[in-house]
Amino acid sequence: MSVAFRIGCLMFCLISLSGCKWLEARGKKDAVARAYDNYLYRSDLRGIVPPGLPAGDSIDAARQYIENWIRQQVILKHAERNLDKDAQDFSDQLEAYRNSLLIYAYESELIRQKLDTVVTEAEIEEYYNENAANFQLRENIVKFKYLKVPLGMSEKPFVTKALKLMNSTQHQDIENELESITQKWMLSYRPDDDNWVSFKMLTAEVPLDVYNEEDFLNNFKHVEVKDSVYLYHLFLIDYKMKESTSPLSMERDNIRNIIINRRKLELIKRMQEEVFKEALIKKDYEIL
Repeated sequence: MSVAFRIGCLMFCLISLSGCKWLEARGKKDAVARAYDNYLYRSDLRGIVPPGLPAGDSIDAARQYIENWIRQQVILKHAERNLDKDAQDFSDQLEAYRNSLLIYAYESELIRQKLDTVVTEAEIEEYYNENAANFQLRENIVKFKYLKVPLGMSEKPFVTKALKLMNSTQHQDIENELESITQKWMLSYRPDDDNWVSFKMLTAEVPLDVYNEEDFLNNFKHVEVKDSVYLYHLFLIDYKMKESTSPLSMERDNIRNIIINRRKLELIKRMQEEVFKEALIKKDYEIL
């Protein structure tokens, strides 16, 4: 009889909640497996099998857990037999690990209770202005808008009107009218906004075939390009070249996180200094 088959039988006993006489005979009625002097109990398997899992899948999941447990116990016993006692002494490492966890838990709770996470726009702008050299673009970025027209409709009057609206500087007044036209005639458009995106994101929306991004950005403001279905009227509003200073709008969240992380470090440092000072006053430590 194979090990897998025997484990399957054990799991059938477990899942059906029937008593397993083979285990009772050994005085371990709640055990489902043994490796040397160690036992794996039915209670150890709680939560291993998700509720509602079919019986067959439940048996497979439990069997896999038991097999992994047995394998770990066997390898562990082999390691114990082949390492000398000094090599098996991890008391120093465990103590150091416990201390690190304890300090980390305290610092995390201190941060949760004391950290000020409100960062004002003035603080963000101040940090940006003082550290602008640290915010270099790694790729070209653009602001753009476009009108997407089905082929064969490009000469229609409503397309001409939509293009005129897109070129208007009265953004607030034209938005509703432009949206009404595009919805009525099943056109698509990207409105004028203040969001910077990478040039690669632009080419993901508009089927441009550009060999040199810098030349394109320096020489074109309005481009018509088409694929097999649509004609795109692309308008480049603004651009910044890679290695120039990244705009504040793209760095705002990053700067907010930097400021908050700096506050965390300052909070922990202040706590440590206060604790050391108090311990010194109380003579809680000394160098012998």
